[in-house]
Amino acid sequence: MKSENRKVLLVGTGLVGMSYAYSLLNQGACDELVLVDIDRKRAEGEAMDLNHGLAFSPSHMKIRAGCYDDCGDADIVTISAGVAQKPGEPRMELLQRNTGVFKSIIEPVLASGFSGILLVATNPVDIMTHVALTLSGFNRRRVIGTGTSLDTARLRYMLGKYFLVDPRNIHAYVMGEHGDSEFVPWSQAFFATTPVMRLCEKSGVKGMCDGMFAIADEVRNAAQKIIEAKKATYYGIGMALVRITKAIFGNESSVLTVSALLDGEYGRHNVYAGVPCIVNRKGIDRILTLSLTPGERAQLDHSCDLLEEAYAGIRLK
Repeated sequence: MKSENRKVLLVGTGLVGMSYAYSLLNQGACDELVLVDIDRKRAEGEAMDLNHGLAFSPSHMKIRAGCYDDCGDADIVTISAGVAQKPGEPRMELLQRNTGVFKSIIEPVLASGFSGILLVATNPVDIMTHVALTLSGFNRRRVIGTGTSLDTARLRYMLGKYFLVDPRNIHAYVMGEHGDSEFVPWSQAFFATTPVMRLCEKSGVKGMCDGMFAIADEVRNAAQKIIEAKKATYYGIGMALVRITKAIFGNESSVLTVSALLDGEYGRHNVYAGVPCIVNRKGIDRILTLSLTPGERAQLDHSCDLLEEAYAGIRLK
């Protein structure tokens, strides 16, 4: 990783990609941003539009449209390209179509001599990140999916709203698939240093614990509600991508619920899932193994089983 020039190459200038780019600009999260899209003219227009905002930003970023040859000295290649999710469409139905898209991306990225970190946002993100790992042949540390990072942010926001506290004082995670089988391990959810479920039990408020489960359902269904209302989700995931990017460039060793390849953690092998990880310049430095209850382990196993089954059905050749 070249700390003197933090370079990101973004593949895909759709709504998610440009929400990421816009957030990078406003947070000054990198020094150079190269936009690559099958529609070169669109990438050029997006770069021009972003550049016109430099005078109002805290950043001195260099922003331009480019090509895959520009990956050679990039620190991070972020992939948001893919076919759009339709209202009511399960993420898994996107799988095979987006696998074809990834084949057309990973090959020229490798040909450029790229040696940095692959960051994947394309849905279904856990499986597409696994596809990116397989096609690239990289070390698992260097291929990261956004996983349940946005779901975790949604959970903390909703819990903060419920308890009337800053979401940053809520410590809780969403784990497993970024999708229908994701779950909240409530044994690991804390309001400051107090377990959330213990707080609910001691409150004496009838149905408070049930309220927590309702919040978990709301988190799980949030994406579909947004898609029904405005056709797509992009602001939240764009900011989640920037959070991961900043953790990498800042060598933060921050705990983020990204999609990582499990290799014995939680008793699972060769499956990508959203789990708490320490993220720094290495990419995924290590996966944290939380002390889940037997019921929570069963939920994680169920989610991983579904992801394994879906990945096994991909035609990669």
